[in-house]
Amino acid sequence: MKLIKSPIIQILLVALAASGCTKKFSDYSQNGNQPVPGKVPPGIVLKTILADLVVYPGSTSDKACQDYCSNYVYYGDNQYWTGSASLNYGDLNNTLAMEAEARRLAGTDNNPYHALGLFFRAFFFVSMSEKVGDVPMTEALQGLGNVTPKYDAQKDVFKQSLLWLDSANTLLGGLIQNGFLEFSGDFYYAERLSNALSPRDALIQWQKVVNSYKLRVLIELSKRAADNPDLNIPQQFATIFNNPTTYPIFTSNTDNLQYVYNNSYNYYPDNFTNLGNNQTRINLAATLENNLSSLHDLRCMVLGEPARGLGFSDTSYQSFVGAPSGMDLSTMNALIQSGIADSKVSLFNRNHFYNPSNLAGEPTYILSYPEVCFCVAEAINRGWIAGDASQWYVNGITSQFAFYGIEDGVNTVTLQAGSGAEIPYSVHFYYSTYFNQPAVKYAGDNPTGLAQILLQKYLAYARNSGYQAYYQWRRTGVPTFDQGPGTGNGGVIPRRWQYPQNEITANGTNLQAALQSQYGGNDDINQDMWLVK
Repeated sequence: MKLIKSPIIQILLVALAASGCTKKFSDYSQNGNQPVPGKVPPGIVLKTILADLVVYPGSTSDKACQDYCSNYVYYGDNQYWTGSASLNYGDLNNTLAMEAEARRLAGTDNNPYHALGLFFRAFFFVSMSEKVGDVPMTEALQGLGNVTPKYDAQKDVFKQSLLWLDSANTLLGGLIQNGFLEFSGDFYYAERLSNALSPRDALIQWQKVVNSYKLRVLIELSKRAADNPDLNIPQQFATIFNNPTTYPIFTSNTDNLQYVYNNSYNYYPDNFTNLGNNQTRINLAATLENNLSSLHDLRCMVLGEPARGLGFSDTSYQSFVGAPSGMDLSTMNALIQSGIADSKVSLFNRNHFYNPSNLAGEPTYILSYPEVCFCVAEAINRGWIAGDASQWYVNGITSQFAFYGIEDGVNTVTLQAGSGAEIPYSVHFYYSTYFNQPAVKYAGDNPTGLAQILLQKYLAYARNSGYQAYYQWRRTGVPTFDQGPGTGNGGVIPRRWQYPQNEITANGTNLQAALQSQYGGNDDINQDMWLVK
């Protein structure tokens, strides 16, 4: 048997079965170098796939989204990537194995694992295409008869992903209505440590996930809405929004698809155990913290410590200042000086991130109700649907306040004094005052209003949702990202990743054709893909 060395080819030979996948295709798609799938319960495989949906905070995505900065070179820098993307081949292999065993046990594809498999196809292929552009798709369905598939255009990848999401919604709706044999392994909803749901109720939540995620994908296609009428982007968005019974979406924070940590063994990535390495060597980025403080937004105090070296009071919004991500690392490090007592930039809030009694920290969004609110507000602003953009905008902001426990009125914020002691402060924060600020009050369905929606959406993405804040900046330019020597790449933020290097040898002819059609033949990280041109 000829070995297939390219991970893109490996996964595309097995992962693109649509809802009518046949046994013959399953036979073709098995990897002879691994145990034959069909003996591992699908619920066990599901856990592995679900674990890979989340992008944990503290990773390179936080720096790419300009949430925080490293200021000490031993622990990293703030430069963007210069090389190839990490793609989700294993996840899609696992998806097919999960579905094959579920099909064998149930005797049909009409089961929850296949429904979620359709969602995973869309999720992972969109994720890969967001990074590099075109990827092989349709020719991969020919199995081992074609080990060098051509690359499909990014437009077609998104078009197929939208169809998969439609199929997932339909299948889930039928299963919820008519019942199913078995569903296990879902630690996001059915097996939560608290508020666990019945399998049926868990599928109700997953149907909301599918449709809410489709809203994200459609919004990400906003630059292609006018010049690609065959995609029906505004119409597809309206179909979901106007038919909540058929296409339910998130309606509160309780619906969030989020990764939940615990105090026993699965700690939040920034926690008391790594305080010694992190506290003075990580500070908030200006793009996040300065936007919050300029809006007199209490989130700046929840996330950061006051920069006492600036000479303002601990609870003055002027004390909460991030460092520009493009700043030279040595210059940034000098701003920290001796640490919490006289730093000129905001370090991570010690009580929020490094409290020894709360190793679980806060959940990490994969997809959230605040994001859905801002997607709907943006769609109304763009004229895709009718509605009150201002109300959705406000709902998005207040639901993110709720995520951080920020209430309308007097809030207790614990900040670290120069001596190291942690001091609780009572801070007055009134929603009416916040929303009546000229910079916050919705300016209407116009470009200024759109910029307000996008800024608040960025703020809600902070340390959540992987690279979504970066993708939004790439699509819209909001907010303005800082760039310079500290971000590398000649002071220019990359617009994409390169393709995996082993594609050059394993599928070089088709890779070169894809590069020629997209980027003039060069795997250039500074060129725009179809999605954002």
